[in-house]
This record gives sequence, C-alpha cells and structure tokens, in this order.
Amino acid sequence: MYKKINDFLAGLPMTLLGGIFLILSFVLPRAGISLPVDPAWATIFISGIPLLYLAVWRIIYNPGIRKISSALLITIAMFAAIAIGDIFAAGEVVFIMAIGAILEDMTTNRAKKGLQKLLSLAPAKGRRIKNGKEEIIPANEIQVDDLLRVLPGETIPIDGIILSGESSVDQSIMTGESLPVDKSMGDSVFCGTLNCFGAIDIRATKIGEDSSFQKMIRLVQEAEEKQAPMQRIADKWASFLVPIASLIAILAGLITQDLVRAVTVLVVFCPCALVLATPTAIMAAIGQATKHGVIIKSGEALEKMGKIHTIAFDKTGTLTMGKLTVSDIVSCDPSLTENELLALCASAEQKSEHPLAKAIVSCAKERNLFLMESASFRMTSGKGISATLNGNLYYCGNETYLKENGIEWDESLSKMLQNLHSQGKATILMGKEKTCIGILAFSDLIRPEAKEMIAKLSAMNTDTLLLTGDNSFTANYFSSRIGIRKVYAALLPEEKMNMISSLQKNGTPICMIGDGVNDAPALKAADVGVAMGSMGSDIAIEAADIALMSDDIQKIPYLKRLSNATVNTIKFSISLSMCINFVAVALSVLGILTPTTGALVHNAGSCLVVLIAALLYDRNFDRKK
Repeated sequence: MYKKINDFLAGLPMTLLGGIFLILSFVLPRAGISLPVDPAWATIFISGIPLLYLAVWRIIYNPGIRKISSALLITIAMFAAIAIGDIFAAGEVVFIMAIGAILEDMTTNRAKKGLQKLLSLAPAKGRRIKNGKEEIIPANEIQVDDLLRVLPGETIPIDGIILSGESSVDQSIMTGESLPVDKSMGDSVFCGTLNCFGAIDIRATKIGEDSSFQKMIRLVQEAEEKQAPMQRIADKWASFLVPIASLIAILAGLITQDLVRAVTVLVVFCPCALVLATPTAIMAAIGQATKHGVIIKSGEALEKMGKIHTIAFDKTGTLTMGKLTVSDIVSCDPSLTENELLALCASAEQKSEHPLAKAIVSCAKERNLFLMESASFRMTSGKGISATLNGNLYYCGNETYLKENGIEWDESLSKMLQNLHSQGKATILMGKEKTCIGILAFSDLIRPEAKEMIAKLSAMNTDTLLLTGDNSFTANYFSSRIGIRKVYAALLPEEKMNMISSLQKNGTPICMIGDGVNDAPALKAADVGVAMGSMGSDIAIEAADIALMSDDIQKIPYLKRLSNATVNTIKFSISLSMCINFVAVALSVLGILTPTTGALVHNAGSCLVVLIAALLYDRNFDRKK
C-alpha cells in the first residue's frame, strides 16, 4: 500500500500539482495575500513523502555504505529548511528533485522505445498446415518442423526455411535494412519480420525462446539490467559525498554561526547529477543502438568500446561473404569459350557433394547454361572426380589428381596457377584425355563495404588486425585488398584466443569481431566481443558482448562513434556536476546562495545532465563519411 501511495505522489500529475502550490507560495506573499498555511507545505507533502520513503527504504535494505544516498541528503536538507522556517526552500528542494526523477524516467522510457517496439511486434499466432488443412494457433504452440503458411501482410511467427513460394520480407526490425529482402525456396526467414507480398510456406526451425526475435529481446533486456563501471563508481561517490556534505555543513554553521549557510550547503551538495550522469547516457545509447540493429548487452561493453583503439577481425563471414564463388574461368583450349568450359565442368561435377562442385553447378545455373547428364561418375576423396560426357572422359580436381591420370600442362599454366594461389584462390583443373583444357578458380568474396569500413576506423585512430585460420597467402591477399596491415594467419581457435590475450598483456585493450563457432573463445577473451548476429553462430552471439543483427559491417564505425560519444558524455556530465556542486558549496559557505537559490542551482544541474544524456538518443552517428 505504501508503495502505491508513493508511486501516485511521485507521478507527473501530482508533481505538477505540487509545482502549482509552490508557485502560489512564491506569488501570493508578493501580491499582499496572506494565508494561514504556506501552500509550499502541500508541495513538501506531495514530493517530500516519496523522497522520505526512498531514503528510509535504502537505509533498511541497502547494504553497507549504500544505505547513505542522495535521497537521504535531500531529506535532511528538507527538514533543515523546515527547521529554520524556510518552507518555500524545503518545497523547492523536493519539487525540483521530483522533476529530475521524472526527466530521468522519461529519458529511460524513451531509450527503451526499441525494446518496446520489439515486444509489441512479437507474433501472437501462426497459420499451421496440418493434414492439408489450415489452422490458426497461438505462436507458443508451434513446434519445430511444423509447416506454416504466411500470407502477405502477416508477421512470420518463427524462424524457418521457405519450402515453397516467393516473397519480399521486411527485416528492418531484425537487421535495420531499409528495403525488403527478396526470398524464395530454401531461404531463411526470421521470427518477427513482415511478409510483404507473396504467400510462402515455411518449415519451423527455431521456435519460442530459441527464435532470433526472442533472442534479440532477451539480449536487450539483459543490457538494461547491467550497469557500467562508471555507474557503480558514481554510486559509491554519492555514498561518500553525503557524510562529507554533512561535515562541511556542520563546520560552516559553527564557523559562521549561521544556520542558514549550513542548510544551504546540505541543499546544494547532493550528488544527484553525478549519479544520473552514467545510467541516463548508457540507456539513451543502448536505445539508439537498438534502433540501428546493434544489440549492446551491457553498459560495461559500451563503455569499454569507447576506450578501445585496436580492433581484430576474423575473415570468413566477417570481412567476406563466407561463401566460395567462381571467380575466374580460364580456358586452355582455343575451341572452348568460358561458358562452354563452365558447362562441361558443371555437367561433370553435378553429382558431387563437394562445396567447390556445388559452387560450379550454382554458377552454371545462374548463367542458364545447359548441363549434360554424366556417365561413369567416380569420385576420389580429397582429389577430384572423373565423368564421361558424350563419350569423352573428363577429369576435374587438384593438380596431383590430374597428374596421376596422365594429364600434363606447360610452364605458362603453372605460373597462372601460382598467381591464382597467391591471391588466396582455390582452383580446380579440368582435363580431357592427356590435356588440361581449363582452370576454374574460387574466391570468398570480400564484402563491398569492408575497405571503406577499415578506412573509417583508421580515420578514428583505430588500429585493425586480421586473425584468421586461412593460410598466409590468402590472409595477406585479402588484407591488402581492404587495407589491414597487421595479419596473423593459420590460427586455430585457441591460438586466436592466445593472440588476443598476448595483446592485452601489452596493455592494449582489444575488440574482436567474428561470426563463427571458432571465434567464440576469442570473442570471450577480448575486452569487447562483437558478433555478426544475422549469419553468425548462436555460440558466437552468446560469447559476444555486442551483436550486429545484420551483416552490415558499416555498423562497426557507427558503434565506435556511439561508444566514444557515450564515454565523452559521461565524463563531461560528471565533470559538470562536480563543478556545479563545488561552486555552489563555496557560494553557500560565503552566504551568497540561500537555501532557495541553492536548490535552484543544484537541481538545475541535475536536469541539465539528464537532458545532455537524452541528446544521445537522437544524434546521428550513422554518417556515410
């Protein structure tokens, strides 16, 4: 019951009513109107009761020195002002404190807008196909492998794979992408995203708490529950400042023999602005990041990111697409065009399950090439395949495999192979009878935005490293293309983690960015781990401190700018609040400030700190340049 009364009095309507009574207390005496009871008493009751409740609650339930709080100091100041008969000052202290608390709540609620939007968009129902019939069921009753139909305009209720149909899906709530993404059979779709156009049938792969949508909500909730070190330090300072303020007030009163000065010191020496500086900035920044598809799990991670000047990247799936594609087609037979060579190779390889074979077949199909049926297909594990096409025997595989089957080539072709390998490309040679008729090379495509992203980080005085399990040829080729100068290649997962640890021992705070299971140890070992949330593994996302819900690595410079601004805002707000407090205390001891004017100065500082933090939410950090 006490809490309900407290919440009612601390609400905006009652606080505004208290403000009206405070205005009457100031205006009526100056208008020559005298009342038997000062209207400021109503303000003291409305705004002072919640403050007293909070101070007493903390004394009873908080451990150790945390029992002493800013609410306690304001309560003492309120009673001291009442004791000297300055009812207006007592009302003013608690009223402006209440306004500051409301501003903090407004900032916090605004910063939670991203999470509130996510919660409101959580799908409640799904359209399940069972025994050929459609049935609408609650989303929490959907099981893995259920067949679901999603009509245009409906929200996808689970993570799944499209079995039939084509559509465009609005994934902005998950990835921040501004345009719908085309989806067809075999593509993955995410819970909470919107089916824009065609009807699609999907097979459920992740449901309930395991879905990407619910996981994102959980990550945001976890972020809001954690405090940054700066916030904990500020809380400790607040506890120590209360007895210091009391001591200064007592000394001021004894030395000057002026009780009003002592009361004024108590009024102005409350560390409210100091305590508000970090949580409001952290919450505004987390809300800002959520809008842009960046999930920050804790304020601590955000603060650390603002202090980091070295970022290590994984290669595959992070700086690259994570998928091998045909990059070069070299015909060694003048009678064969590139497409004819590709069609022959794809025809021979289409029965193979090897990733390179699948890349060849996929490339041929993308070019709408006709593929022949092969005969006498045979695969030699780790080397290559042989197949008969139109009565001719063909071999596709590595250099050793072709040489074992009597196929030879000249020095110029050897140099061409060496050049392709120096670019980090895998190769397949194709031979007919005793002659090599062509080479197909494969490369993991560099993300188009990778080079620009590295350049932006360099402009922010941030060093970049490449930590990869690929060989040195591949690693150096990719790093040279995007502008990373420091490369550590052929690293196993444990070696990546050890490399992170060795850099930290040299006093270098480091951020690791990766996407795979093999990156999880390094992500956990780094001061800040950032996972590619869209295509990254669940293990990597759980190990990381921050998750990008899309594959847009341009979010990394955005994240760095946001983190830098948040840390700078916290430092500025703390410095500002301390300066205001010290100046106000000095003016109070000198008798320049009264309890009334002191309350205005102090609480104006608290409100200013909250407003400065609120600006983080709408500031533009996602610059293109």
